[in-house]
Amino acid sequence: MDNPRNRRWMHCDRVSKEYLDGVEEFINHAFFEKQDGEKIACPCTECVLIHQVNRTTTYDHLVINGIMPSYDTWFCHGESLKGSNNAQANNHSQSTLRGDDMTGMIHDAFGGFTQFMDIDVSEGGDIEDNLQENTANPSENQPHPEVDKFERLMKEANEELYPGCEKLPPSFYETKKIVEGLGLKYEKIHACPNDCMLFRKEFANKNVNKCNICGASRWKNDARKIPAKVLRFFPLKPRLQRLFMSSETSKTMRWHHEERNKDGVLRHPADSEAWKKFDSKYPEFVGDPRIVRLGLASDGFNLFGTMRTVHRTWPVILMPYNLPPWMCMKQEFFILSLLIPGPKASGNNIDVLLQPLIKELNELWNVGVETYDASTKEIFQMRATLVWTINDFSAYGTLSG
Repeated sequence: MDNPRNRRWMHCDRVSKEYLDGVEEFINHAFFEKQDGEKIACPCTECVLIHQVNRTTTYDHLVINGIMPSYDTWFCHGESLKGSNNAQANNHSQSTLRGDDMTGMIHDAFGGFTQFMDIDVSEGGDIEDNLQENTANPSENQPHPEVDKFERLMKEANEELYPGCEKLPPSFYETKKIVEGLGLKYEKIHACPNDCMLFRKEFANKNVNKCNICGASRWKNDARKIPAKVLRFFPLKPRLQRLFMSSETSKTMRWHHEERNKDGVLRHPADSEAWKKFDSKYPEFVGDPRIVRLGLASDGFNLFGTMRTVHRTWPVILMPYNLPPWMCMKQEFFILSLLIPGPKASGNNIDVLLQPLIKELNELWNVGVETYDASTKEIFQMRATLVWTINDFSAYGTLSG
């Protein structure tokens, strides 16, 4: 969007004269019709137009934190968006300022299912009207529970939160119920305090009170049925599916096969001998570059930092190596699979606690799971394999049993 004003100062060094002069220009513009002591929405990178502050604080924030680089049209401070596509530009700016894309996230969460729905969420479409029309005239092949869930999340995503919003969930529990609709759940599995067994499947019944191996009580408090140890398991399948269902990452999951420079230089795990040996041993995997190659890392750490408390918690993290090197080792692409509680390390019994993950990895290797690919707009059978582990020698000894 062309802007008649020169806003180059917004991208300058915050101690430069050009930037400081620009801040003065913005302050004078924003407070031109304000009385002394009145507040405005602060456009610094910390407040992001949410917090209201006075003139002095606004100046301090802009100098210390910097101004939002995407806020090149000051529409919250008197400027209007020019042009024929005002609504589109405003929606795009608001999305950029919030740092999210709620509608896109929900579509990614439901994958290829949304292509069978007659909901128009294109630019300028009225989402509320489209949802009502879709509900009134449902398709014969629509899976109604999923339709209801999709529509509910779409309506909630498009409800205005600011200013003066009174529709926030009343509790953290209600917030969790909304987020749960996106599909990224986790399971709490009771474990023997000595890591002998997991109380799952046929042992999940609360009438099973003792470990079948060591006889230790399942409960910290027998009367109130408070478990002595709880393993948190984050199912892997939906998290891998989300990488393909998301329009932002689906194409990059084939980068190692389609875009990697294959000149023999070691730049990516796909250039390694281990990767090539796997390809030669299992040639049926080579044909589909969407087969997910995973690395597993785990180690214990003290939740309490440098405090004297001795406590070891073991997170088990998976990395998808299909992604290019500038993405696969970024924190946002790490997949937390298990959170093994302390206070002591499980030692060689960690294999008991890894059972849910191992079971899921076996299913992904042998059978796979149907997944929607947003880049090709087709459903395929996603499979995965664990190619190696990453750990120090002490953790290696534990993980190898």
